[in-house]
Amino acid sequence: MLSVVVLPSNRPADRFYRGGRRITDFRGEPPAGPHEPEDWVASTTTVAGERAVGLSTLPDGRLLAEAIASDPEGWLGDEHVRHYGADTRLLVKLLDAGQRLPVHAHPDAAFAAHHLGRAHGKAEAWCILRGGIVHLGLRRDVARFELIGLVERQDVESLLGLLHPIAVDAGDVVFVPPGMLHAIDEGVFMVELQEPEDLSILLEWRGFAIDGRVDGHLGLGFDLALDAVETRGRSIAEIRSLVIAPDSRRANLPPEAGSYFRLERHVVDGELELDAGFCVLVVIAGQVCAGEVPSIELPLGSTAVVPFAAGSVCIAGCGELLVCRPPSP
Repeated sequence: MLSVVVLPSNRPADRFYRGGRRITDFRGEPPAGPHEPEDWVASTTTVAGERAVGLSTLPDGRLLAEAIASDPEGWLGDEHVRHYGADTRLLVKLLDAGQRLPVHAHPDAAFAAHHLGRAHGKAEAWCILRGGIVHLGLRRDVARFELIGLVERQDVESLLGLLHPIAVDAGDVVFVPPGMLHAIDEGVFMVELQEPEDLSILLEWRGFAIDGRVDGHLGLGFDLALDAVETRGRSIAEIRSLVIAPDSRRANLPPEAGSYFRLERHVVDGELELDAGFCVLVVIAGQVCAGEVPSIELPLGSTAVVPFAAGSVCIAGCGELLVCRPPSP
């Protein structure tokens, strides 16, 4: 019978930006290499251009993707499979910005399907564990020729100056729609939910370990790739509506995020029961146990995947838990 599965670290090496120490500290592991800023949790997705890098391996040695393909109903549920097939529709990451990330954007599903033959775009949401400044959306409308010029000249200061700087605190959740330009300042640490693709359009690469002129446009050339980038300005009120504070009485994500993924945040002090369904767990404070006796211990920094067939799951202890789910069928 399928049950809760604790997942080991899964940090692709040699990413183009620095980071990783906050991930290993969070997990209670030895320090990472200087360019391991992401931990891909419950991943059925590969790093762009790779055949296997990024895929999660289960404790029994199987790839999660293979396990799901062999029993999609058990892992994902009949209704999910009827709507989406053997597709989790979700990737979760731990992300440690060891340096400011470049100004970039991700395509939506329609663009990714038409031009790249991919099943998803890349909407994302950030659950902030260590705060700082993030940069979201254009402050004014920007003509296409102006944007192309800034990219060609690598005018980083002007590019960054086009975006709204937003201070975020631990506990905040930020939704980033496809196409929206964004960047993350050094020091921010987060749990990220996203559509399961590795698709980034880089408008900035100066000072990063990547050749953006070759690798920054998804192989499409910037003339076409920039069609996926939002060029209209957004008011500060629009941008702030994408940031959900932890004490808000609203949902954990804005309504428009529900077609991409779902998020629950649970403060555990005793026992609670999670609804049945495929999901990814991240323990962000304290320590909890999952399942019936003998239960599975999940200390701070633990990540786990819950198959549909596990049914409702009892969580006990004292801590805080993120429950990341795919969209409802």
